[in-house]
Amino acid sequence: MLLAIDVGNTRIKSAVFENNIILEQSVFLKNELEKKIKNILKNFPKVTNLVVASVGNLEKDVFLKLDKNLKVDFITHENQFPFKNRYATPKTLGIDRMVLASGATLQFKNQNRLVIDAGTCITYDFINDNDEYLGGAISPGLRLRYEALHNFTAKLPLLALENPENFIGNSTAESIHSGVVNGVLNEIDGFIAEYKQIYPKFTIILTGGDAVFLAKRLKNTIFANSNFLLESLNHLFQYKINND
Repeated sequence: MLLAIDVGNTRIKSAVFENNIILEQSVFLKNELEKKIKNILKNFPKVTNLVVASVGNLEKDVFLKLDKNLKVDFITHENQFPFKNRYATPKTLGIDRMVLASGATLQFKNQNRLVIDAGTCITYDFINDNDEYLGGAISPGLRLRYEALHNFTAKLPLLALENPENFIGNSTAESIHSGVVNGVLNEIDGFIAEYKQIYPKFTIILTGGDAVFLAKRLKNTIFANSNFLLESLNHLFQYKINND
């Protein structure tokens, strides 16, 4: 069994895999990591490997001391990936984006793919049908936009994510919700339209914490899977075993 861990900017996600099947998954804060992981290992004693993708600040020692019999694999830029990295600055490409690109390459073979990860930031990653990673874009996610409006203005309130009742906001709160939510939706649809000008046919994968909220509101047909990064970690781990 494999325990996959995604250390994000705000939260940690984990999933226990047996082959390609998720047996259990969790979401927790960084200060809960040791307790949560030990509990998972207690419930699933057959877990022998741990694979970690991290964009957060956690040290490797936190994982290495969990269980001396556990084989820990940290995804780094030195790993072997199933795509050719055409990024101009490959060492600055986020590990999370590389894992997502790997998952898209391994699961959606012989086609163009656009992975959209809607989390703290919204990242766009494009892999062509020759398995070449070309790059993409990074923009603020929904939560960051709400926080920016509050933190960088004198009087605008900090609001929680909410679907706007009207496109034309008739109050400050409704105007904020309309601006944030419709702004993100139009951005994503706009990016997709731009890609279609160059690549008429490609698969769109939407993932991240806000994937479910956004999927039903977007105009384009997409493959929405909020667990795609964890699943990609599992596929990348198997890819490594098969190519060692």
